[in-house]
Amino acid sequence: MKLITFQTRKLQTRLGALVDGFAIDIERLGAAAGVTLPDNMLDFIDAAPASLDRTRELVSKFAGNWPVGVATPAANVRLLAPIPRPRKNIFGIGLNYVEHVAESARTLDTSSDLPKQPVVFSKPPTSVIGPGDAIEHNAKITQQLDWEVELAVVMGATCRRVSQENAMDAVFGYTVINDVSARDCRRAGQWIFSKGQDTFAPMGPCIVTADEVTDPHNLDLWLKVNGQIKQQSNTRHLLFNIPTLIADISSAITLEPGDIIATGTPSGVGAGRSPQEWLWPGDVVELGVESIGELRNPVVAV
Repeated sequence: MKLITFQTRKLQTRLGALVDGFAIDIERLGAAAGVTLPDNMLDFIDAAPASLDRTRELVSKFAGNWPVGVATPAANVRLLAPIPRPRKNIFGIGLNYVEHVAESARTLDTSSDLPKQPVVFSKPPTSVIGPGDAIEHNAKITQQLDWEVELAVVMGATCRRVSQENAMDAVFGYTVINDVSARDCRRAGQWIFSKGQDTFAPMGPCIVTADEVTDPHNLDLWLKVNGQIKQQSNTRHLLFNIPTLIADISSAITLEPGDIIATGTPSGVGAGRSPQEWLWPGDVVELGVESIGELRNPVVAV
């Protein structure tokens, strides 16, 4: 199922499912059937799998004959980030594609050696924006604004010291993230100021539940700037795969429902190009992951 957070013309923020070109209001769908269902994504994930099973049943029951007020053409709603404000920081993974390790070593102050453990950083909840929202370029802070397409994992269960063998059982679904980075804002090897600025985590357009993604380790991903391809790869090239990342993070930090792990970016970032390329006001970034969806965000001056 493709789950969304959307805004109506009355500016109401609603939880929905994308079905046959319609945004289906999940809470109102439940009410029409005399069932209580959550009205926001985090509560829905908390209540899974029961919330997901019940929603599937009702979608199957009413498809093509939706109750009044339940279905709106998807073209008539504004999509927000599927989790507009995560409960805690997004877990970012650095240097998780071999070719990206090499390009970073050429142009940034990172090692050319492959990491022996996942490189973990974070992006605050305030960095999240949705489809169509603007990435802010503050020229007083950065002259090296960069892009990074990534598959993101959304957790569906609490994990503490989980094994790799059991890690995938805790995945709720997947979304797309652009790990926007100000390369000239790294401080003594620390990345949060570079990667955690406001608007630096475009996310969406939906969460695709784990049951609908046959193999998250075989998904094409790509990114364009002003229509020109900059990144193109496949998640099969991840250095540390998803169960490894979940097991590693949960070995010391409890993962909870709704937590997000951005799994890393392939080669083709602006910093790795010769000459280097950066994002500037007026640019448009488009990116996507196979089976998940696409994002489009303009860059604006602030």
